[in-house]
Amino acid sequence: MTSPANPAGPGNEDGKPDSDEAHSAFTPPLGVPLPPAPEPEGSAFSPPSGTTPPPASGTGPGTPSGSTTGSHAFTAFTPPEGIPMVRLASDAPWQDRMRAMLKMPVAERPAPEALAKAEAEGPAVPRVLDLTLRIGELLLAGGEGAEDVEAAMFAVGHAYGLDRVEPTVTFTLLSVTHQPSLVDDPVTVSRTVRRRGTDYTRLAAVVRLIDDISAHEVTLEEAYRTLAEIRRNRHPYPGWLLTAAAGILAGAASQLVGGGPTVFAAAAIGAMLGDRLAWLCAGRGLPEFYQFVSAAMPAALMGVLLNLGGTNLPGGGHLQASAVITGGLYALIPGRALVAGVQDGLTGFYITASARLLEVMYLIVGIVFGVTIVLYVGVKLHVRLNPEEALRTYDNPIVQLVAAMVLTLAFAVMLQCERAVLPVVTLNGGIAWVVYGTLSHQARLSPIAATAVAAGMVGVFGQLLARYEHASALPYVTAAIGPLLPGSATYFGLLAFTQGRQDLGVASLAKAVALALAIAIGVNLGGELLRMMVKVPIGGQARRAAKRTRGF
Repeated sequence: MTSPANPAGPGNEDGKPDSDEAHSAFTPPLGVPLPPAPEPEGSAFSPPSGTTPPPASGTGPGTPSGSTTGSHAFTAFTPPEGIPMVRLASDAPWQDRMRAMLKMPVAERPAPEALAKAEAEGPAVPRVLDLTLRIGELLLAGGEGAEDVEAAMFAVGHAYGLDRVEPTVTFTLLSVTHQPSLVDDPVTVSRTVRRRGTDYTRLAAVVRLIDDISAHEVTLEEAYRTLAEIRRNRHPYPGWLLTAAAGILAGAASQLVGGGPTVFAAAAIGAMLGDRLAWLCAGRGLPEFYQFVSAAMPAALMGVLLNLGGTNLPGGGHLQASAVITGGLYALIPGRALVAGVQDGLTGFYITASARLLEVMYLIVGIVFGVTIVLYVGVKLHVRLNPEEALRTYDNPIVQLVAAMVLTLAFAVMLQCERAVLPVVTLNGGIAWVVYGTLSHQARLSPIAATAVAAGMVGVFGQLLARYEHASALPYVTAAIGPLLPGSATYFGLLAFTQGRQDLGVASLAKAVALALAIAIGVNLGGELLRMMVKVPIGGQARRAAKRTRGF
């Protein structure tokens, strides 16, 4: 449709237009001026075949013969590829391309590429949407951030020809809407995420499947079969190895706060008992809150028993029983959920971020409840728990570097990372500890600032490795932040509360919260800095940022 010329508008008695700019049925996206008329044959802005182009302005009904109203033609529609044409950079990772497209208005998104194996009648919309939800469910249940889950769901729908697809991700609900055209009814399907589990091997397999789908290398039925195989695969490590990894993690963490071989063994035994007790509670159907309460108690009990038995060694040495409790806390602090929650908040998914952070708060309260019960009993039994005895950190750099790398390796096993990933993740954790130790103990930088910088390095290397392997960054990042978790500050705060020193308890717990936020923000900022340094995916533009609101 075209707008007729207005030869007798106000202040325009001679029939000439107010300006020589083109008039359009609606404003094109991005404010790009309309192309001049007539267009050469084969232009990117030519109307689809079989469509008669609209008449030039000044030649429609009611316009005097031979008169013109300007040097541009009226345009009846905006081409589906947008003005100017937006093209995808094929060498950019699909995560970056989908993030950028999700931030674009629907009318400006590039049309899906033609599928070589697509059926003549078009994509099977219900099956594509169902596959999209199943893939998003596995990613969200595995701990991926809401932005990455949304990008993955959009990648699947876009790859199978659904150009008007809008995914929505919250903490427990996934939905996706497809509208074939402006005149057709939209189709909306949803799926509830009820079961969550940590298996980064399965997560990596799902990401590889999405990479193949976005590259148009698998058909819809092949993708269904591959996804079914991924869901049927067993975990890569048996249960006894996961329990042993929890013990090794706690023992290695006790070495970071000055423990010795005896402390290592005591912390490992306490953590393994806690892990088995938590599995027993899970088998009886108790909520996760009570599982964390039960898992925190054996490690604290081991520390109290060591104090009751005496902390002086035969050779004149001193046994740091507080390091046993600190090591047990390292194995329980939900660093994965904390990083994901802060990342969702920084990327604009506030509902999901609030739910994740609320989950973290409940889990930490469960840990606090379990440890505090045991410590309170110990105080009533006149057990002398001295928090200062666990402050001897970084006395032996080599030993503690090895302990940090062992801690990272055990954490990666507990997260069910692939075997090929374990050496790289262990090295990343060692780099994080070296950076933290150098800044905190050599450069005398604030522990919070040193933790943020070390976590930023983890984020940079994790994103770099993920791009190189075309995989998720979670397996490379989550375990590597293990040595930086605030186990000591958490323990000091709990002990101060049980001893009646609320001011010290509040200060220690506030420091623990600040360290946890420094880790989460550092990891996210490191990944964002790396994205700024690499090639942008679409038309020379990265994903659009949120507008500045100035707080109102």
